[in-house]
Amino acid sequence: MRYIMGQSRKYEFKWELLGDIEKGRPNLGNTTRLEIYRLMQYTLRDVLEQRYGDAEADKIFREAGRLSGREYYHHLLSGCTGMHDFIRKFQESLRELGIGILRVEEADELSGSFTLTVAEDLDCSGLPELNYPVCTFDEGFIRGILEEMTGSEYEVREVDCWCTGDRTCRFEANVRSS
Repeated sequence: MRYIMGQSRKYEFKWELLGDIEKGRPNLGNTTRLEIYRLMQYTLRDVLEQRYGDAEADKIFREAGRLSGREYYHHLLSGCTGMHDFIRKFQESLRELGIGILRVEEADELSGSFTLTVAEDLDCSGLPELNYPVCTFDEGFIRGILEEMTGSEYEVREVDCWCTGDRTCRFEANVRSS
Protein backbone atom coordinates (compact mmCIF):
# COMPACT_ATOMS: atom_id res chain seq x y z
CA MET A 1 0.00 0.00 0.00
CA ARG A 2 1.39 3.36 -1.00
CA TYR A 3 0.81 6.62 0.82
CA ILE A 4 -1.46 8.93 -1.15
CA MET A 5 -1.27 12.65 -0.48
CA GLY A 6 -3.98 13.74 1.94
CA GLN A 7 -4.64 10.30 3.41
CA SER A 8 -3.74 9.54 6.99
CA ARG A 9 -0.97 7.04 7.58
CA LYS A 10 -1.50 3.98 9.73
CA TYR A 11 2.01 3.84 11.25
CA GLU A 12 3.36 7.39 11.09
CA PHE A 13 6.14 7.40 13.67
CA LYS A 14 5.59 9.12 16.98
CA TRP A 15 7.79 8.58 20.04
CA GLU A 16 4.67 7.42 21.89
CA LEU A 17 4.66 4.28 19.67
CA LEU A 18 7.52 3.02 21.86
CA GLY A 19 4.89 2.63 24.56
CA ASP A 20 4.88 2.57 28.34
CA ILE A 21 7.29 -0.30 28.99
CA GLU A 22 6.78 -0.35 32.78
CA LYS A 23 3.02 -0.65 32.36
CA GLY A 24 3.06 -3.07 29.43
CA ARG A 25 5.87 -5.35 30.59
CA PRO A 26 5.83 -5.27 34.39
CA ASN A 27 7.64 -8.61 34.66
CA LEU A 28 9.91 -8.68 31.59
CA GLY A 29 10.83 -4.99 31.53
CA ASN A 30 12.73 -3.34 28.69
CA THR A 31 15.17 -6.14 27.89
CA THR A 32 15.23 -8.87 25.30
CA ARG A 33 17.92 -10.95 23.67
CA LEU A 34 20.00 -9.47 20.86
CA GLU A 35 19.12 -12.43 18.63
CA ILE A 36 15.47 -11.34 18.64
CA TYR A 37 16.33 -7.80 17.56
CA ARG A 38 18.49 -9.19 14.76
CA LEU A 39 15.80 -11.72 13.82
CA MET A 40 13.37 -8.85 13.24
CA GLN A 41 15.93 -6.67 11.45
CA TYR A 42 17.35 -9.27 9.08
CA THR A 43 14.04 -10.94 8.20
CA LEU A 44 12.57 -7.52 7.42
CA ARG A 45 15.66 -6.74 5.40
CA ASP A 46 15.32 -10.05 3.51
CA VAL A 47 11.68 -9.38 2.59
CA LEU A 48 12.49 -5.83 1.44
CA GLU A 49 15.41 -7.07 -0.64
CA GLN A 50 13.33 -9.83 -2.25
CA ARG A 51 10.59 -7.37 -3.12
CA TYR A 52 12.60 -4.28 -4.10
CA GLY A 53 16.24 -5.34 -4.59
CA ASP A 54 19.26 -4.69 -2.41
CA ALA A 55 19.82 -1.05 -3.46
CA GLU A 56 16.25 -0.06 -2.59
CA ALA A 57 16.35 -2.06 0.66
CA ASP A 58 19.54 -0.16 1.60
CA LYS A 59 17.78 3.11 0.80
CA ILE A 60 14.77 2.19 2.96
CA PHE A 61 17.00 1.16 5.87
CA ARG A 62 18.98 4.42 5.61
CA GLU A 63 15.76 6.46 5.55
CA ALA A 64 14.41 4.59 8.58
CA GLY A 65 17.73 5.07 10.37
CA ARG A 66 17.67 8.78 9.58
CA LEU A 67 14.16 9.17 11.02
CA SER A 68 15.23 7.14 14.05
CA GLY A 69 18.32 9.31 14.52
CA ARG A 70 16.29 12.51 14.38
CA GLU A 71 13.80 11.22 16.94
CA TYR A 72 16.63 9.85 19.12
CA TYR A 73 18.32 13.25 19.08
CA HIS A 74 15.16 15.13 20.07
CA HIS A 75 14.22 12.74 22.85
CA LEU A 76 17.63 11.77 24.24
CA LEU A 77 20.28 14.28 23.14
CA SER A 78 18.69 17.69 22.69
CA GLY A 79 19.78 20.52 24.89
CA CYS A 80 23.50 19.89 24.40
CA THR A 81 25.70 22.90 25.05
CA GLY A 82 28.18 22.42 22.24
CA MET A 83 29.96 19.65 20.39
CA HIS A 84 31.87 18.22 23.39
CA ASP A 85 28.69 17.93 25.44
CA PHE A 86 26.88 16.38 22.46
CA ILE A 87 29.59 13.76 21.92
CA ARG A 88 29.69 12.89 25.62
CA LYS A 89 25.90 12.46 25.79
CA PHE A 90 25.85 10.52 22.52
CA GLN A 91 28.54 8.13 23.81
CA GLU A 92 26.81 7.67 27.17
CA SER A 93 23.38 7.03 25.65
CA LEU A 94 24.63 4.46 23.11
CA ARG A 95 26.46 2.57 25.83
CA GLU A 96 23.63 2.79 28.37
CA LEU A 97 21.08 1.51 25.84
CA GLY A 98 23.39 -1.30 24.66
CA ILE A 99 23.61 0.01 21.10
CA GLY A 100 27.41 0.17 20.97
CA ILE A 101 30.54 1.89 22.18
CA LEU A 102 31.06 5.14 20.27
CA ARG A 103 34.46 6.68 19.72
CA VAL A 104 35.18 9.83 17.75
CA GLU A 105 38.41 9.33 15.81
CA GLU A 106 38.33 12.64 13.97
CA ALA A 107 36.12 15.70 14.27
CA ASP A 108 36.45 18.87 12.26
CA GLU A 109 33.56 21.08 13.31
CA LEU A 110 34.55 23.76 10.80
CA SER A 111 34.25 21.50 7.75
CA GLY A 112 31.60 19.26 9.30
CA SER A 113 33.70 16.14 8.83
CA PHE A 114 33.68 13.27 11.34
CA THR A 115 35.07 9.77 11.58
CA LEU A 116 33.24 7.70 14.19
CA THR A 117 33.63 4.11 15.29
CA VAL A 118 31.07 1.92 17.01
CA ALA A 119 32.45 -1.16 18.77
CA GLU A 120 30.16 -3.99 19.82
CA ASP A 121 27.64 -2.62 17.31
CA LEU A 122 24.07 -3.81 17.87
CA ASP A 123 23.58 -4.63 14.19
CA CYS A 124 26.65 -6.62 13.23
CA SER A 125 29.21 -7.46 15.91
CA GLY A 126 29.68 -11.23 15.93
CA LEU A 127 28.11 -11.85 12.51
CA PRO A 128 29.99 -13.92 9.93
CA GLU A 129 32.24 -12.20 7.39
CA LEU A 130 30.18 -11.32 4.34
CA ASN A 131 32.70 -9.17 2.43
CA TYR A 132 30.35 -6.19 2.48
CA PRO A 133 29.24 -3.74 5.19
CA VAL A 134 25.73 -4.25 6.61
CA CYS A 135 25.11 -1.22 8.83
CA THR A 136 22.96 0.85 6.46
CA PHE A 137 20.45 1.60 9.24
CA ASP A 138 23.35 2.95 11.33
CA GLU A 139 24.42 5.19 8.44
CA GLY A 140 21.00 6.82 8.46
CA PHE A 141 20.84 6.89 12.27
CA ILE A 142 24.15 8.78 12.55
CA ARG A 143 23.11 11.06 9.69
CA GLY A 144 19.83 11.98 11.40
CA ILE A 145 21.54 12.71 14.71
CA LEU A 146 24.27 14.86 13.12
CA GLU A 147 21.76 16.77 11.02
CA GLU A 148 19.64 17.61 14.04
CA MET A 149 22.69 18.60 16.09
CA THR A 150 24.30 20.79 13.43
CA GLY A 151 21.43 21.93 11.20
CA SER A 152 23.42 20.78 8.13
CA GLU A 153 22.69 17.94 5.72
CA TYR A 154 25.09 15.00 5.95
CA GLU A 155 26.28 12.06 3.93
CA VAL A 156 27.32 9.11 6.13
CA ARG A 157 28.93 5.90 4.88
CA GLU A 158 30.26 2.88 6.69
CA VAL A 159 33.84 2.27 5.58
CA ASP A 160 34.72 -0.63 7.92
CA CYS A 161 32.38 -3.25 9.37
CA TRP A 162 32.56 -6.44 11.41
CA CYS A 163 31.17 -8.18 8.30
CA THR A 164 34.14 -7.03 6.20
CA GLY A 165 36.62 -8.48 8.68
CA ASP A 166 37.07 -5.44 10.90
CA ARG A 167 36.25 -5.61 14.58
CA THR A 168 34.64 -2.20 14.82
CA CYS A 169 32.31 -0.28 12.53
CA ARG A 170 33.78 2.93 11.16
CA PHE A 171 31.67 5.67 9.66
CA GLU A 172 32.72 8.74 7.71
CA ALA A 173 30.33 11.65 7.96
CA ASN A 174 30.61 14.77 5.84
CA VAL A 175 28.41 17.79 5.25
CA ARG A 176 26.71 17.47 1.88
CA SER A 177 27.89 19.96 -0.67
CA SER A 178 25.10 21.92 -2.28
